[in-house]
Amino acid sequence: MTQRPHRPFRFAVNLMAPASRDEWVAKCRKAEALGFDVIVVPDHLGMPAPFPALVAAAEATERPRLGTLVINTSFYNPALLARDIAGTDQLTDGRLELGLGAGYVKAEFDEAGLPFASPGKRIDHLERTVTEVRRLLADPAHEPRPAQKPIPLLLAGRGDRMLRLAARHADIITFSGVEKPARDGELAPLATAARVAERIRYAQGLLGERAREVELNFPLQMVRVTNDRRAAVAEWVDRGGLSVEELLEIPGMLVGTVAQIADQLRHTRETLGVNYVTALEPDMEDFAKVIAELR
Repeated sequence: MTQRPHRPFRFAVNLMAPASRDEWVAKCRKAEALGFDVIVVPDHLGMPAPFPALVAAAEATERPRLGTLVINTSFYNPALLARDIAGTDQLTDGRLELGLGAGYVKAEFDEAGLPFASPGKRIDHLERTVTEVRRLLADPAHEPRPAQKPIPLLLAGRGDRMLRLAARHADIITFSGVEKPARDGELAPLATAARVAERIRYAQGLLGERAREVELNFPLQMVRVTNDRRAAVAEWVDRGGLSVEELLEIPGMLVGTVAQIADQLRHTRETLGVNYVTALEPDMEDFAKVIAELR
C-alpha cells in the first residue's frame, strides 16, 4: 500500500433543512464565519434542491467550496445532469465539488414514481453516469461550460463494488459509516470502528499510486462537546446493538471535550488517512469549537 502523507484537515457541514432565501443565506454565512471549508447539501426529497441551493450559497459566501453529498444518480439522465453540473460550476465560479451516489431510499423512488432497481443495476447506472458526465464536461463544445476542468468528483459508498468504482474514478472517497442501508422508516445500523477501518483500508489497497492523490472523507454521525461521553451516546445504544464502548470508538462519533475530540480526529487522520470530515447541520456550532482548536 502506498504511504499517504498527512493532508491538512478539511471540514464540511451538511445543510439539510430547507429554508427561505434569507434563512439560507444566513446559515451559509454562519458556516463560513465558523470556519467550515465546504458547504454540502444532500439529494433527498423534502430537503433543499441541491443545485439551486449551492448557487445561492455561492452568492452568500466567498471562501467555502460547495458540494453535493450526494446526488442520487438514479433520479437523473446523464446528459441533463451534466447540464446542471456545468451550470452550477459556472455560476459558483468553479467552487463545486460533485458528489455522486447510487441512491438507496426506496420510499423516495416510490414517491417519485421511479422503479427501485437492484443495488447492482443502480451502481451500473452510476458508473454510466460518471463516464458520460465526464465525457460531456470534457468536450470544449459543451454548453454551459464548467469553470473547472475537471470538476472534483466525490463518490460515496461502503460495499466492495462501490469502493472499486470510487478507486478508479473519484478524487474524494466518502465512507458511509453504516453497516448496511437503512430499511424504510428505520435508522441504518452503524458500523463498528473495526469495520470502518477495514473498509477504508480496502479502498486504500485498491488505490495504489493514486493513494497520494485521492482524499478520504468520513461523515460524522454526532458531534457533542461534553464532559460525560457515556451519557452522550446512550441514546444510540439501541441503534444496531452496539455498546457504549463500541460507539465511543467509532470515528464518526465525536463526543467529549474539545481537546478530546481534536485528539480523536488527529488519531483518525494518522491511522486511517482521513483528513476530510463532514458534520451534520445540527452539530455545526459544537464542531466549530473543534475546528478552532485544530487551527
